[in-house]
Amino acid sequence: MATVLKTERKNRLFLWILAGATIATVVVFILLSSNRKSRPIEGNTIVVEQVTLPVTIDASGKVVPIQTVNLSPKVGGKLVELLVEQGDRVEAGQIVAKMDSSSIEPQILQAQSAVSSARANLERLRNGSRIEDINAAKAQVEAARARRDLAQKRLDRFQDLAKQGVIARDRLDEIIADADSAEANLRDRQKQLERLINGSRPEDIAQAQAQLEEAEARLKAAQVQLEDTLIRAPFDGIISQKYTNVGAFVTPTTTASVTSSATSTSVVALARGLEILAEIPEVDIGQVTIGQAVEIIADAFPDEVYQGKVRLIAPEAVVQQNVTSFQVRIDLISGTDRLRSGMNVELKLKGKEIPQAIVVPTVAIVTQGGQNGVYIAQEGQRQPEFRPVTIGLTIRQQTQILSGLQGGERVYLELGSRR
Repeated sequence: MATVLKTERKNRLFLWILAGATIATVVVFILLSSNRKSRPIEGNTIVVEQVTLPVTIDASGKVVPIQTVNLSPKVGGKLVELLVEQGDRVEAGQIVAKMDSSSIEPQILQAQSAVSSARANLERLRNGSRIEDINAAKAQVEAARARRDLAQKRLDRFQDLAKQGVIARDRLDEIIADADSAEANLRDRQKQLERLINGSRPEDIAQAQAQLEEAEARLKAAQVQLEDTLIRAPFDGIISQKYTNVGAFVTPTTTASVTSSATSTSVVALARGLEILAEIPEVDIGQVTIGQAVEIIADAFPDEVYQGKVRLIAPEAVVQQNVTSFQVRIDLISGTDRLRSGMNVELKLKGKEIPQAIVVPTVAIVTQGGQNGVYIAQEGQRQPEFRPVTIGLTIRQQTQILSGLQGGERVYLELGSRR
């Protein structure tokens, strides 16, 4: 009986101890919770500042030639000479290749001969007749007159014989025809002598002039065909590509081809100068202006920064994969000796500075109820206050606040990072 009573006392004591511990735990929890609520939420904060905000636009681009063209002949044919190699510098008008001209050269010689003949004839007509030619013509007139007189005497004699019936009528007709022919020949010789004495007629000189011009035109056409077999550089530049070799058949097109093709469409590619071709998103193009400074970093030289300036902004947008952008061409101020056509580059376009801009770290921006805002740390308030703001540019992890916040206020960073 005494043992049972002792056991019951121990059980009651254990229950009282357990209950006390439980009550103590609850009290401590309540006190801790109350203390936590009574203190402001801890977290890193930063004072909002007004700074001069340097506006920069990040973009990517590629090094491209300022001007480039594929050189091909005007007429198809076999390439007989290639006078340049890839990487050579050439000047405007310099011959870089020659096509087969064996079929054109004989035409040149014929045309030159025709021009010489036509020119000599014109000079003869313009200079008039020589004394020797006039004397020779007079001698021919006298000879023709003598033949005419002889024919006339024969005609008179045979006419008498015909009246007497000694000769037949047919024979008389032959004698009459001979006399008429001698008379006509005399008139022709007299006219020739008259032309020699009077000089060439204006219409004869004009005809000779026209014949000379026609011959010169044929010569010029042949020379143009010969010139078309020469491939010249249209501007100063560098031979950037070589598409064919001597002996290949080349057709007159402007599309690049490969060296191994049986029929090439271009001989070489010529490029002049280097520039940067960038694509700027539509949202940023309003901040790009002609002459704007640009920092250029090539993927091949990540530790080097080159300088440039905006030369041209495309008037029409380019849409690729539903993204609208504008092409911008950038002149290189430095780096032309290092950069090569086709290299990829990263760009920083320097815009106008925004004075007294209110900025906060981008991590402090939160979204609550569909609104952008920040958590404000107010003195005397133990809870952070959410305040909606209007955000502007974001540059290098700093976001501009257009409205809703003033310089000198303090915002939370840690809370903003858990948005």
